[in-house]
Amino acid sequence: MTILVVLLCIISLILLITWGKVNAFLAFLIVSIFTGLGLGIPLSAINASVQKGIGDTLGSLVIVVVLGAMLGKLVAESGAAQRIANAMMSAFGEKYIHWALMITGLVVGIPLFYNVGFVLMIPLIFSVAYTYKLPSVYIGVPMLSALSVTHGFLPPHPSPAALVTQFKADMGWTLVYGLMVSVPAIIVAGPLFAKTLKNMVSKPLEGFVVQNIPAEKLPGVTNSLLSSLFPVFMLMFTTLFLVFVPKDSLLSQTLKFVGEPNIVMLLAVILATVTLGLNQGRSMASIMGVYGDAVKDVAMILLIVSGAGILKQVLLDSGVSAEIASVLQGWTLHPLLLGWLIAAIIRVCLGSATVAGLTTAGIISPLMKQISVDPNLMVLAIGAGSLMFSHVNDAGFWLFKEYFNLSIKQTIRSWSLMETLVSIVGIMGVMVIDYFIQ
Repeated sequence: MTILVVLLCIISLILLITWGKVNAFLAFLIVSIFTGLGLGIPLSAINASVQKGIGDTLGSLVIVVVLGAMLGKLVAESGAAQRIANAMMSAFGEKYIHWALMITGLVVGIPLFYNVGFVLMIPLIFSVAYTYKLPSVYIGVPMLSALSVTHGFLPPHPSPAALVTQFKADMGWTLVYGLMVSVPAIIVAGPLFAKTLKNMVSKPLEGFVVQNIPAEKLPGVTNSLLSSLFPVFMLMFTTLFLVFVPKDSLLSQTLKFVGEPNIVMLLAVILATVTLGLNQGRSMASIMGVYGDAVKDVAMILLIVSGAGILKQVLLDSGVSAEIASVLQGWTLHPLLLGWLIAAIIRVCLGSATVAGLTTAGIISPLMKQISVDPNLMVLAIGAGSLMFSHVNDAGFWLFKEYFNLSIKQTIRSWSLMETLVSIVGIMGVMVIDYFIQ
């Protein structure tokens, strides 16, 4: 009966969001309350579960997501992302143009949210296609696959950052493993898969081409790279350096403090405020205006994340985790494959990678004490599953279709298959890492 209630909970969530067009946060809240009632949580305790779910989830996440949004917004507004893209193009030349775009997508995608990165990079894709007389889909897929991977796999993007919090994983190690998984996923789904799309005819709509910032107004290449990737450098440096430092030493304690995601992101925003803001002639008021807009951009994302935290807490407080764990123990499926499969199914049904990842976390998180698996790899397994086969119920599908002016059939052939490859290669990479670290 308990398993049935959980299944009805997931189905109701899917129907409310897709068929009922209910806001995802409201859907999570409504479904969580009724799930609590169905699982026997007393009426007097349901509100406590709701409040604890929101508090525990946002308490350690909101700073990372908000500061990440601020950094990404300034990287975009200052032209740093455009400068990085231009530098990559110059370095690789025409022969390896799609590899240049792939690396650009990876570098730019780390600090930028997916939709921002997508819109920001579209003018570059179209201008390259026009300059070198190449099919725009063939040129665009390598870059967009990289943007997709960073969105699903790498902190500080909302879904992986939230999963790190829920599974009590280490953000530094998740980033290290995530980069290891990301590279083969991007190569297969990007340049290699793009070779099958050379004959796909696409005539992008002119109205969708955004004007570039004049070159003389762009920040320098070194400034752009260091400012944009500072969080990556800091997280990787502190994580790896701690391995060689005595645990109780002052240096170890200092590195742990500086390596905390909240501190890393704060330092990154302070650095970018100077290097991409004040030093580029912006006033402090202008920079703060950019940051204010960034917070507005992620407000709903934070609410959706908190809604997923409510569902997780309800499942935890009801004791359903013990029953689900006993069922899963009889399965021969590896826990990482199970997390990937659940996320993939919800992704195909719901469309949203973020909601798919967070919903799966709500189901898997209470079970982490009963299963022997690296929490960092579970974050990546669910992230890979949340990218599976984007189709007509996903906003990203329509962004790609409309910007490239494709038919639905062409979009499925290109975009949907690209996302599927990212998901499959991603979970394969996760399983390989799991094999070697066990």
